[in-house]
Amino acid sequence: MNKFFLTCIFMCFCVPTIAQEINPLIVKEDFQNQKKWVDSIYDNMSLEEKIGQLFMADIFSSDPKSKTDKIKKLITEYHLGGVIFSKGGPMRQAKLNNEFQALAKVPLMIGMDAEWGLSMRLDSTYAFPWNMTLGAITDNKIVENVGKRIGEHSKRLGVHINFAPVVDINTNPENPIIGNRSFGEDRDNVTEKALAFMKGMQSAGVMGSAKHFPGHGDTDMDSHKTLPTIDFSRERLDTLELYPYRKLINEGLNSVMIAHLNVPSLEPQMNYPSSLSTKVVTDLLKHEMGFNGLIFTDALNMKGASNFKKPGEIELAAFLAGNDILLISEDIPKAVSFLINSYNDETITEKRLAYSVKKILYAKYKVGLNNYEPVKTAYLLEDLNSIIDDVLYEEAMRNALTVIKNDRAILPIKDLKRKKIAYVNFGDDSGGDFLNELKKYGNVQWVKANSLDDYIQKLKDYNYVIIGFHKSNENPWKSYKFTQKELVWMYEIARTNTVILDVFARPYAMLDVKTTANFEGVIMSYQNSKISQQLSAQLIFGAIDGKGKLPVSLGEDFPLNTFMQTKSLRRLQYGTPESVGVNSYKLKKIDSLANVGLKQGMYPGAQILVARKGKVIYQKSFGYHDYDKKNKVKNTDIYDLASLTKILATLPIVMELVDRKELTLNTKLSEMLPEYKQSNKSNVSLKQMLSHYARLKPWIPFYRNTLNDEKTGVSSKYYASIPGKDYNVEVAENLYLRRDYIDTIYKTIRESDLNSSKSYKYSDLPYYILKKYLERKYNIPFENIVQENLYESLGANYTLFQPLKKFSKDVIPPTEQDNIFRKQKIQGYVHDQGAAMLGGVGGHAGLFSNSNDVAKIMQMFLWKGFYGGTRFFNPDVLDKFNTCYYCKDNVRRGVGFDKPQLGTVGPTCGCVSMTSFGHSGFTGTFAWADPEQEIVYVFLSNRTYPDSENRKLIRSDLRSLIQEAIYDAIDY
Repeated sequence: MNKFFLTCIFMCFCVPTIAQEINPLIVKEDFQNQKKWVDSIYDNMSLEEKIGQLFMADIFSSDPKSKTDKIKKLITEYHLGGVIFSKGGPMRQAKLNNEFQALAKVPLMIGMDAEWGLSMRLDSTYAFPWNMTLGAITDNKIVENVGKRIGEHSKRLGVHINFAPVVDINTNPENPIIGNRSFGEDRDNVTEKALAFMKGMQSAGVMGSAKHFPGHGDTDMDSHKTLPTIDFSRERLDTLELYPYRKLINEGLNSVMIAHLNVPSLEPQMNYPSSLSTKVVTDLLKHEMGFNGLIFTDALNMKGASNFKKPGEIELAAFLAGNDILLISEDIPKAVSFLINSYNDETITEKRLAYSVKKILYAKYKVGLNNYEPVKTAYLLEDLNSIIDDVLYEEAMRNALTVIKNDRAILPIKDLKRKKIAYVNFGDDSGGDFLNELKKYGNVQWVKANSLDDYIQKLKDYNYVIIGFHKSNENPWKSYKFTQKELVWMYEIARTNTVILDVFARPYAMLDVKTTANFEGVIMSYQNSKISQQLSAQLIFGAIDGKGKLPVSLGEDFPLNTFMQTKSLRRLQYGTPESVGVNSYKLKKIDSLANVGLKQGMYPGAQILVARKGKVIYQKSFGYHDYDKKNKVKNTDIYDLASLTKILATLPIVMELVDRKELTLNTKLSEMLPEYKQSNKSNVSLKQMLSHYARLKPWIPFYRNTLNDEKTGVSSKYYASIPGKDYNVEVAENLYLRRDYIDTIYKTIRESDLNSSKSYKYSDLPYYILKKYLERKYNIPFENIVQENLYESLGANYTLFQPLKKFSKDVIPPTEQDNIFRKQKIQGYVHDQGAAMLGGVGGHAGLFSNSNDVAKIMQMFLWKGFYGGTRFFNPDVLDKFNTCYYCKDNVRRGVGFDKPQLGTVGPTCGCVSMTSFGHSGFTGTFAWADPEQEIVYVFLSNRTYPDSENRKLIRSDLRSLIQEAIYDAIDY
């Protein structure tokens, strides 16, 4: 059947002039069955049933039974054509939907104003961003995908028509109704976004409805309270307001909603609503623009149509004007009766009635109501809150964030070394998620003050001040403006500080900012959702690019389409597993395994982190600091890393020296430290000792020689309970070692025997030696070397030796109840006895950190020496150290790095690539990186508390089981 024939058939109930080649309500591939169903239903309808099809009533799913009973009465007694759901919950709506449909002789058309989705996110924000936010996105495919998901949500909930997209071009910042509901003020951008949204939604089998015709964007009046006047010339309307409708109609738009507006250039009658105007609905929309889809009125109970006094008069006027469906009448029973009388007195003709009712039935067939099935309530909430939606929301918000000012390229913040950054919270909503995310990157402190003078004084010592302006994300109509006090304080703070302003509100908030001359950076984040806050912090620190364009004009400084593209510095991102090809449901197995570890007493608590492709996709804490269960583990708590110190502190500094050609893998100990020239270790190379293939003793228990004769505690010969000139090496709380004993430790190492045969033997001794070498070379303490050359630049602000100098014990889980050496609970002091005797700073142990900071260093390794805009060493250096030089001799180790097992037993799950590398730590820690799958895995615990003899974690191989679960969760 050709297109011409289809058109001719459909013209039997359509107006004579049809510009569209095919009517959008026709199911082309099933037209004969569609027409047969429509004719059959229509021919068996009574007049009352036909008139009833024209009406849709509104209800909240949270309404009381008395209201739902009224709807049921309208369905059974007045043959209601459809229902519009609004506020309430999806489960209640689904159940009511099924109850209503069960009463209907002809299945009901279910509608909803769901412009930004139907469900609520866990952080109580809507499923998808406002249109204004989508308007900032330059990739329209993302907008199409949002429209599709909203359509899929609608279909799952039994909704057949979503009154979206809004195609109003919002050129009036004071518009109280449109605002954030518009894609912006640029005609072409609004059209492109609306078209993408429409295509996406209608592809899901849900009807779209462009609104509010002929254009509601340029008014400062609330159409719910009055009748706004759009007093523009026809030429202006054609070139601006009507432009998107023409494009969407040509692309198969299913329906249009007529606005409650007074448009003198289209309708000469004074104060006459456009929804009642024949000139607007029939002459313009149908005839001139050739629209053949469904036409809805806006709510007919709005104020302003004072010419109509009797119930039913306004409905008759709307119907005669050309509307097909009458929304939200004041009194449906009386309106139905009035229209029946109007039919009987031939004011409404049979042809006119058939025209609209058949269109409605064609639409019902199109959305599948010819084969109606009740909404399935099983897994409804899960389907409406899918991980797919989280991924899409994240993608949309990431692409919307807009940098509109970037003086001196302050964004992204580059050099973190010794940077002290203040966060100031303005607005009336929380910025907690923003602050927490900022802290993942840099040394950021929340500064609070009750007066401007107090702020100015407190902010003096900071390099940057980030002002977050946070306004409610509850709905698009919430207040979005700065208070006068906030404006004054902001100007003064910017006058005396380097300021980045981040606006988590409608962009029009910036219109009240009279000058941004003293602001170095301005970011438009649009909404105060948790994801928006997190992503904006990632943008500030260069983890993600700034891609968005300003969808409205904000004065001379920030015209329409303003954008300053910023580039990623390659820092860790944070987001959903699916965005990097990992299945979040499979990843939940980690939770189960971690909880098994808790229940079986493998550790009191733990932190686990997984990153893929530079994005942290799993970061959780489990259990408590100890078995008293008073202090829950938090992601920011810091653990004793034990031997992870080797690869996270000593090794990077050595790698940097190799990169600078100051060392090579073949450098001998005698070349590094002259005192080794006459020792048995003179010819031991860097490669040999860091591969644990140098015949060095695995461990020397230095502390045993400092115990008393009874071996019940330390000897007073070596220790004092208070510090002094000679006793100044702090080993533990109220325990100080003689300072000259450190020389004894190094002498003991130098003079120690070598193992009789050359074979793989894991040893801490190389890292004692390297610590001494590095301190002598840099002429500063080792802890300062790593802070200045590594951690400060990485933004690893929770990584340090001797943590009690910066943190309280409350954030440091204990590692052992030491009943032999230190006779106390070890908390905030290094667990390893040898490192303790070096004052808590060893090349082999002593480092404290959390999973997030450990991941930064491992990611730097994965990126072969690059992180956060800084190159720490060249890629070839990583390759040199990540090579197993002695595999043929059954030594699996790289240079410093541990490597996967060569046989069946080893440090990993056996499912990692052979190019992967990492290390484990005695206290129950583990960090591993896999270049081929781009995976970073970090496990931190204090399995040694209260007793280091607790080997349950090691025997269970739990860390490897978790690693296996990570790899099992990779989809692509």
